[in-house]
Amino acid sequence: MVLFAARSQNALHRLLDVLPVFAGDSRIRRHFTLVPGSDFSLDALDAIERAGGHTLPWAEATSRGFDLVLAASPKGDLRALHGPRVLLPHGAGFNKSIPGEGTEDSASGLDPAHLMAADGGLLADLYAFAHPGQVSRLAAVSPEAAARAKVVGDPVLERFLDSAGRRDRYRAALRSGARRLVVLVSTWGPESLLRRRPSLPADLAAVLPYDEYQLALVVHPNERVRLGTVDLAQHLEPAVQAGLILPAAYEEWASVAVAADALVSDHGSAALYAAALDRPLLAAYEGGTELIPGSPMATLLDAVPRLGPDPATAPATLSDALRAHRPGTVRALTDSAFAEQGNGLDRLRTELYALLGLDPPAVPAIPRLLPDPTPPPVTPSAFAVRIRHGERGLIHVARHPAHLAPPTPVHHLAAEAGTAATRYTQGAALLYRRAAPPDPAPAGAVVRTAADWTDRTLADHPGGRRTAAVVLSPAHCLLRTRTGPLLAVRIAPCPEPDGQVYPDPAAVLSAVHAALMTTEPAPAALTCGVGERVFAVRLSEASPDEAALPV
Repeated sequence: MVLFAARSQNALHRLLDVLPVFAGDSRIRRHFTLVPGSDFSLDALDAIERAGGHTLPWAEATSRGFDLVLAASPKGDLRALHGPRVLLPHGAGFNKSIPGEGTEDSASGLDPAHLMAADGGLLADLYAFAHPGQVSRLAAVSPEAAARAKVVGDPVLERFLDSAGRRDRYRAALRSGARRLVVLVSTWGPESLLRRRPSLPADLAAVLPYDEYQLALVVHPNERVRLGTVDLAQHLEPAVQAGLILPAAYEEWASVAVAADALVSDHGSAALYAAALDRPLLAAYEGGTELIPGSPMATLLDAVPRLGPDPATAPATLSDALRAHRPGTVRALTDSAFAEQGNGLDRLRTELYALLGLDPPAVPAIPRLLPDPTPPPVTPSAFAVRIRHGERGLIHVARHPAHLAPPTPVHHLAAEAGTAATRYTQGAALLYRRAAPPDPAPAGAVVRTAADWTDRTLADHPGGRRTAAVVLSPAHCLLRTRTGPLLAVRIAPCPEPDGQVYPDPAAVLSAVHAALMTTEPAPAALTCGVGERVFAVRLSEASPDEAALPV
């Protein structure tokens, strides 16, 4: 029997990633128990139950013997568990010292106050590490423990490496499109990003153009417990309404990190995994007492650009960092954290089965691929739109969620009719809708044509210079102003080396609206700039067949 002893939700997640080591072996029975003593233990018990593990109460777990005991935290009374004990890393790199816990300035996870019992005995029969440098650090504080240490790699990194080829799949699930996915990573505690800069998700959602950037936030499980589900949701509500992705604490966060174009991180170790895939990283840690100088995360944060405190500078900082990134530079900075890359589970299996006194199964130990992430729960339906006119008819569009204060005065408000709140549709200069799929209408249903809908929408919203439009496809829209005819809008994709990129047609409609408000008669063509891409747009009077299309 193998016992997985978890003290917190995060420790449990580390243990679950070890399960493939025993895959295919009918000789192994897996049990889980909750190690008492942590402020975050109740959520760990819930996580065990969600994982479907066979749980044992602590009193029962301490009263029987096991062939192997696995733990991912040295804290708690692990010596009360009977059987060969294996201690796995709680995270990547041993970067933090937690004030008030154990020996001052000692790395959490390498603290002799936790690795040794009060009588001087060793806590584990095997200390499993991801890199030889970690064994050297342990030897400096506890030569006895280091004598029982082995370098076996990192099971979490193995999942990242095996799942790297699914990046496009994850981005499709997240509906990232051609946007740059920026993932904020927050550890827990008073020096964490979310504690020190609680408004950063909403601040970035306000200043980063929606059609150019997508935002996600990875929150440490302990911080989720501290805040609670309701308070966390309420705190992040403005950013979530702007499209912020908040992935689950187990597995899904890693899928989102694989999909990322860039990460913004405090001193927590989670960003090391994405950095090992060479994702650009920006530092958002202002210093303190927790980060250990010379640790892998300290080295990484010292070498990467820094996201300053002024949100208005974030677009330029991110753009410069992405442009300046050179392949291999970030990955090289993680070499001091990870060894045995691509071979970690095999190495760990060898050591664990040696303790069990068994031959391992003939089937290989294969990391479980990371799951597809959940799509964003919210897509903004009202935008404050900035317009910038360039040379030769170029109209550059930057859209920002309307409920967040835009960084500069805006040209107009655009809202999706039937989806956006009334407060936005009443004041919108551009009202648009996305046509329903061409399924047969149910008997007795009222079917509106594009001509009917645009005409009725303008009549229902009197006053002002308004435009009503219907998005039929990524390349085809219909549009009319209060005084003009129904127009067909054709959008050409922007060619790129890997294929073609289509914009959100609603962004292009804002460019057309701006052109129609300044040009009489309607131009036959224009170019719409969205970020660094330019899209050719043709306008013509809609045909009778187009006007009769159902919406």
